[in-house]
Amino acid sequence: MKTLMIGFISLFISLSGLAQDNTVKTATILVKGNCEECKERIENAADIKGVKISSWDEKTQILTVTYKSDKVSLVQIEKAIAVSGHDAADIKAGDASYKKLPSCCKYRDRACEPK
Repeated sequence: MKTLMIGFISLFISLSGLAQDNTVKTATILVKGNCEECKERIENAADIKGVKISSWDEKTQILTVTYKSDKVSLVQIEKAIAVSGHDAADIKAGDASYKKLPSCCKYRDRACEPK
């Protein structure tokens, strides 16, 4: 009986470990930027608690982010990016944050110019 009980407990634990985590979501966010320096800043800004992976594409201006929805929301991620100086979805970066960007990264003023 003891062996049977241990077997059932082991089976239950192993099956519960295979359960899919429904809180992990992947979404895309339009984030304005110009260059590789912007890419690094945007991805670092999106790296907050609950975010698993983020990747920004310079050409499409799209950030793909995988996050745990029970830990962080898309709006929180967008706000964190806006604080870094980049407009994210409907959240516009503050003027003070935008002005701190290197001249190459000032996407509102012009496209990135070669150095």
